[in-house]
Amino acid sequence: MSSELRYGLHAVRAALEQPATQIISLWLDQSRKDRAIQEITELALEQGLDFYPVNREDLDSLVPGVRHQGVVAHCSAQPTFTEEGLFDLLDNLKAPPLLLILDGVQDPHNLGACLRTAEAAGVHGVIAPKDRAVGLTAAVRKVASGAAERVPFVRVTNLARLMRKLRERGLWLVGTVVKGGGSLYNTDLKGPLGLVLGAEDRGLRRLTAEHCDCLVQIPMQGAVGSLNVSVAAGVCLFEAQRQRGFDLA
Repeated sequence: MSSELRYGLHAVRAALEQPATQIISLWLDQSRKDRAIQEITELALEQGLDFYPVNREDLDSLVPGVRHQGVVAHCSAQPTFTEEGLFDLLDNLKAPPLLLILDGVQDPHNLGACLRTAEAAGVHGVIAPKDRAVGLTAAVRKVASGAAERVPFVRVTNLARLMRKLRERGLWLVGTVVKGGGSLYNTDLKGPLGLVLGAEDRGLRRLTAEHCDCLVQIPMQGAVGSLNVSVAAGVCLFEAQRQRGFDLA
């Protein structure tokens, strides 16, 4: 069985709260006595999980060079969410599907931020290619603040083929570009929807853009040429939710 280290308060707490995640070992900074660490300790005790109070230096050696926030967990790797699982999910939704499709995002902080934004915007699933794109690393999980455990994340071998299948199921695929697209705010985003965003440096690949139903851009002022992909994802997703009548209740 493969395993992985996870770190950060939100990521480890999310792992404790997910039945599918088996925590093998848990290490806590013994110098921290705050409420966040106490809550993680209580969750571990409820599950009968042994945990080890250690020095901060011990945690630094386990996950060097990162901000672990005083908690590290050794977990069995979660089963990946499959393409078939995605289609099952879509078939059982009561609301129009809302998907986020990321074409080649390689920076783990950007993917983590996209997952966090996706959960906040009510996205039903995030899709990314397996090649030349980051997966669910420990850094991604920490930045995602628990969203990586709660939002279905699907990595596919052939993104263009999956996009064709989504269109056959009635999803309208809207790709984002820096120039040459219609205004995001004049585009109907209320129905079954997949928002497609490109990589940090080069945007959408040609084949990906060709499999979109339409291309849009975010109207911007000033000299900034483009937005960070996670910021652009937030703008697009919350515009979709605004049009759908997103309700705080």
